[in-house]
Amino acid sequence: MNCHEAIDVMDDAIEGRLDAARQAGFDEHMDECRACGTYLEHLRLLRAALQLQRDDVALNPNRDELIRSFEKEFEQNS
Repeated sequence: MNCHEAIDVMDDAIEGRLDAARQAGFDEHMDECRACGTYLEHLRLLRAALQLQRDDVALNPNRDELIRSFEKEFEQNS
């Protein structure tokens, strides 16, 4: 597996949806390619952060209203 192929299947790999042969190729590439390993870690962190934001909406129903307010203020000041 090369870098382009690895990047194409990273979401599937994170979610455990790769078949055994593809998973083996992916794992081998991750062991050998530091850049792709770093990219994968960043993708995992980003997905985790986005999930937290989704969970925060349920905890703070006024979140969308606050974001719109900040956006309006930013637009006025720029």
